[in-house]
Amino acid sequence: TAWRVLQLGGSELDAVERGCGQCEIDQCDGSVGYGGSPDESGETTLDAMIMDGNTMEVGAVADLRHVKNAIGVARKVIEYTKHTLLVGESASLFAVRMGFPYEDLTTQKSLSVYSKWLNQSCQPNYWKNVVPDSSKSCGPYKRPEKVTCKEEQTISLRSVHNHDTIGMVVIGGSGAVASGTSTNGAVHKIPGRVGDSPIAGAGSYADSTAGGAAATGDGDVMMRFLPSYQAVEYMRMGTDPTVACQKVISRIQKYAPKFFGAVICANTTGSYGAACNKIPGFTQFHFMVSSPLLSQPTEQVVDCI
Repeated sequence: TAWRVLQLGGSELDAVERGCGQCEIDQCDGSVGYGGSPDESGETTLDAMIMDGNTMEVGAVADLRHVKNAIGVARKVIEYTKHTLLVGESASLFAVRMGFPYEDLTTQKSLSVYSKWLNQSCQPNYWKNVVPDSSKSCGPYKRPEKVTCKEEQTISLRSVHNHDTIGMVVIGGSGAVASGTSTNGAVHKIPGRVGDSPIAGAGSYADSTAGGAAATGDGDVMMRFLPSYQAVEYMRMGTDPTVACQKVISRIQKYAPKFFGAVICANTTGSYGAACNKIPGFTQFHFMVSSPLLSQPTEQVVDCI
């Protein structure tokens, strides 16, 4: 969809918005758009961002409720406000003022995922160091009278079949760069949780003087390292896109060896690459590429490091 927009003369931002928007409509992998990844209260909320690499403007929404086209709302943040990020119910009210319909994002599927989780004593979840024991019960949780913190080394709740974001980098014919993301976040997240996707430099980053990058995976870990910004900075220094992506993954590995994540990178000349962290069940990363050199959109694969 994004490639077709470019071919028809649309801008790089148009391509990102329409491409990510298509995934919201298609509910890609159940992890983008409505009716997926219900939070602890059973509600689906959305995060998205879009970035213009010419002006460095960013529009983003997080914890967006009752509005399906999250990336569309993010684009309106650029066009009609001087802000960068709007959140929660207030972001939904802004969306309605911009003409987006206010609708229920719950589906039969998200309800069944939620009820199954409740029946499994709310496992897995994202709490720690609370009472009652979050590994055995549904709460409500509170902090214990006496705190004994134990750092839990848990493998991410996500798996290879559970990419959690559509991330996109578009390089136009003139070398202009745009990027964007859209996601419904981590399944069974604590309400109000926002991951890396709508955060500029974490979920994605675009700079028309260097290139663009986008990330997917365990956003709670990845956002601490601004991987997309870092990858673009490596490319600015002349680093090959594949190597730039690998260097970013390696930086995170030092602190979180078991994190689930991948990064895609493209520079202004149209070179591109990707890298991912190797964990059990996730040894390769698949991504799609369209370019003048390819007759059709092509799936590419990299081995994780």
